[in-house]
Amino acid sequence: MLVLKILWGMSAFIIFWAMMGYPASLVVLKKLIRRQNKKDESYEPTVTIMVVAHNEEKVIGEKLANLLNTDYPKDKLSFLIASDYSTDKTDEIVETFIMDNPDRDIRIHKSVNHYGKTNAQNEAQALCNTEILIMTDANAMFEPNAVKELVSYFTDPSIAYVSGQLRYMNTDGSNTANSEGFYWKLDLLCRSIESRIQTITAGNGAIYAVRNADYVVIPPIECHDSSFPVLYALKKKRAVYNPDAVAYEKAGEVNEDEFKRKVRMNRIILRGILPDIRILNVFSYRWFSYFYLGHRTCRYLLWLMHLLVFVLNIPLAFFCGVFWKVTLALQTMFYLFAVIGWLTKSNNTIIRFITYYCMTIIAQWKGVINIVTGKSKPVWEKAESTR
Repeated sequence: MLVLKILWGMSAFIIFWAMMGYPASLVVLKKLIRRQNKKDESYEPTVTIMVVAHNEEKVIGEKLANLLNTDYPKDKLSFLIASDYSTDKTDEIVETFIMDNPDRDIRIHKSVNHYGKTNAQNEAQALCNTEILIMTDANAMFEPNAVKELVSYFTDPSIAYVSGQLRYMNTDGSNTANSEGFYWKLDLLCRSIESRIQTITAGNGAIYAVRNADYVVIPPIECHDSSFPVLYALKKKRAVYNPDAVAYEKAGEVNEDEFKRKVRMNRIILRGILPDIRILNVFSYRWFSYFYLGHRTCRYLLWLMHLLVFVLNIPLAFFCGVFWKVTLALQTMFYLFAVIGWLTKSNNTIIRFITYYCMTIIAQWKGVINIVTGKSKPVWEKAESTR
């Protein structure tokens, strides 16, 4: 039974550290290590804004109009729409927009097959010759100064990647969106501190920038959000977060949409646990090793840790006293609340967050199953409630 107790304790600690311990440790580090990334708002390199779209006829017109309001020198700003084999009116809307704005540098690249966002980015990047490449989604709307803010960090030669701040517009509109908004604020807090101390562990697909010379072609199944910050960190370059570069987007308004999005995010979860053994070399990669293991590895292990904590608790509850009976009862009640929340769509704050949290764990399990069964793929259906 001692072995079971040790395994249970380790699993419980990883859950605690992923959700509470690691964020708390960053708050302490913020007080001990006072650093700031320096901006140069006078820096104006040539920029291409790439919008990746697959069947985005509902939002692509609004997106293009939004980008034309960008506060940046027109002669240094280009737009490239990477259409991932769109079969609706997306391409037609873009081409009409190009004709209606002949004074702006707007192009469209059409992929000949539907291979997903990353493939479309890889193809379109080959057409770019600007210094900076900014990438964004069709449903993410920029603040006018977002481009200036993103490029302002690139005067530091150690910085290869800058992620902006995504704000959800509809967190008051539904329980699901509200829960995602709360989780996202906690994650942004972690990124803000990581960025100041050394480097972030993941980006944000709605608004980010890279030096065009540092762009890395990655397999279509992977995504820039999770791959680029790690690749750059291993090259001793930095990926940072600029909260002043703001984009707005809708969070999923129903559990089903948000679940699909979470499953997509976990399509390479097994590789994400430890994408490169070098991350363990804390002497070489310093704070990044701590950040990745605490922020990513522990979180990517939650699906397994929750299973172990529950299954191991069963024999311990039968043979090892009151404490283990109480922990099993609490876990059972926790999951029961999640089921009730899912079925009733309860407005109770506690039940709502428990339901959302358990949904993210199940999405991790679905991601693992898809990987093992060969069903994980680089393409997906977008969540309609985010459009």
